[in-house]
Parts: sequence; structure tokens; C-alpha cells
Amino acid sequence: MTDLRKHNLTVSGLSVSYLVLSYFLIGFKSEQVFLVVLFNLMFYLSVISRRIILGFSIFIVYWILFDYMKAFPNYLFNDVDIAGIYHLERKLFGLNYNGSLLSPNEFFYVERRTSLDILSGIFYLTWVPVPLLFALYLFFNNREQFLHFSLTFLFINILGFIVYYIHPAAPPWYVQQFGFDFNPVTLGNTAGLARFDSYFGVEIFKSIYAKSSNVFAAMPSLHSSYPVLVLFYGLKNKLGALNILFGSIMVGIWFAAVYSGHHYLLDVLAGIACAIAGIALFALLLKFKTVQRFIQALLKATQ
Repeated sequence: MTDLRKHNLTVSGLSVSYLVLSYFLIGFKSEQVFLVVLFNLMFYLSVISRRIILGFSIFIVYWILFDYMKAFPNYLFNDVDIAGIYHLERKLFGLNYNGSLLSPNEFFYVERRTSLDILSGIFYLTWVPVPLLFALYLFFNNREQFLHFSLTFLFINILGFIVYYIHPAAPPWYVQQFGFDFNPVTLGNTAGLARFDSYFGVEIFKSIYAKSSNVFAAMPSLHSSYPVLVLFYGLKNKLGALNILFGSIMVGIWFAAVYSGHHYLLDVLAGIACAIAGIALFALLLKFKTVQRFIQALLKATQ
């Protein structure tokens, strides 16, 4: 059997297996077909496109794992922290406002501004494009650094997913809308980002959060983790002034996470810690020859 035929059978087998498994786990979704079509198109279109899609398969693995969380809600494994995290947030970061102690989320809800609604929405829209565009830059400029960045990204997410199941936590908007009672059938919510949609007459964030894999996965804030990773590798690759942009986006996302009511400051700090832990873990694993050989194999497959 030729190598080409083996590759064709492997890609076809993985594509069909993914669609079948997805159907039984979480039901049919058009996004699944789109992903399969995109992967096959990129794989067969040209040598360059094949290398790109193979390299970015690490991000595809992340997306699939995140999507499959719908089949195993974390609230089935541990009690959801609703009141505890809210009161701890107020105790540590509470603000006195007209004689009342408010959490930062509550303060921003009262003192919301259209300019901040727009700014927060813009920053929150960068959390996917910026890491992916940065990864694409690394792919064409430093393939080994691309693999390091991608694998670290995956490790950070896996660490975050583990925490989601160990410590399910409700976001601030949940408390605002439902109080401290647990409601397992709660759907995803745009929270403060709805004001961005409303101002521009769009449904960008509504469409994103309608597909949320788990409402009770607010801690850690992985939105807050990703820009830390981008800035770390930006500094590592000596990107100069571009790192100022990365740093600004990072702080902007942190602010938007709290301002929009999607995360507590505690969630943001946990996300930062998760990013640091993932970076440190990957640096540790790089010392093992087995990991080095694995990365070299990936490097060969994408060159």
C-alpha cells in the first residue's frame, strides 16, 4: 500500500469516526461537517495547505475536546460553587459604593458606559483571532516555536478543563440573574457583551455564547490565559513593538472579562496562573527525550 493511499484511508477514517462519535455524544451540528470539510480540503488542496492543517491539528484537538464537554457536564461530578466564590470576590476585591459593598462586576454594571461596552467587545473578539494569527506567523517563520506554542496552548486548556471538573463555578452574570440557586439547565448568556451586540445591531456574541459548552466553567478564565501565552512567546521571539500590542490586548481582555460580567477577578487570576503553569509544564516536559522526539516527528510532518 502506497503512502498516499495510507494517508487517504487515515484521513477518511478519522473524518467518519469523528462525525459518528460526535453524533452519539452531542448530536449532529453543522460545525462538525464544516470542520471535516475544511480539514479534508486543506489536506488535499496542496502540499502547503496540508502542512498548515496538520500543524493546526493541535488546535482542532482543543476544539473537539471543548465541544465534547457538552456530553459530560462538570456539575455532574462536583457541586457548583455559586455563593462561595461571589462572597470571596466581594471580601477580597469589594468596592464601597453608596454605602454598599459591591463586587467589581456589580460596580461595573452600575457604572457601565457605552464607550467601555464597545471597547470590551472589541477586546473580547480578539481572544480567538490573535492566538491563531500569531500561530500562523510562527508557522511560517519558526516551525519549531509554532509547535511549542501550539502544544503549550493545548496543555493550558487541558489544565483549565481539569479545574472545570474539580471546581465547577458559576459566572457573575449567573448570580445576577438567578441568585445562589443551582439550575443545571441554564443556557449560555452574553451578559454585558449583549450591549455591544445591541449597539451595533448584530448578534456576534449571542451566536458565540449560545454554543457554550458549559455555563459552570468560569474558573479559570481561559480567555485570560491565551493572551498571556501569546505575550510570552512574543517576548521569547523578540517581536519588539508588537509585544506592546500583545500586552495591551492582554490587559484589555482581563478588563473585559470582569466588566462584561463573564468572570470574577478571581477567575482572571486563576486563568493567569493556569497559563503560567502550562508554560512551566511544557518547559519541564521539553527536558525529556521522548517529548523531544515527538516534537521532531511533528516538525517533520509539517515541513
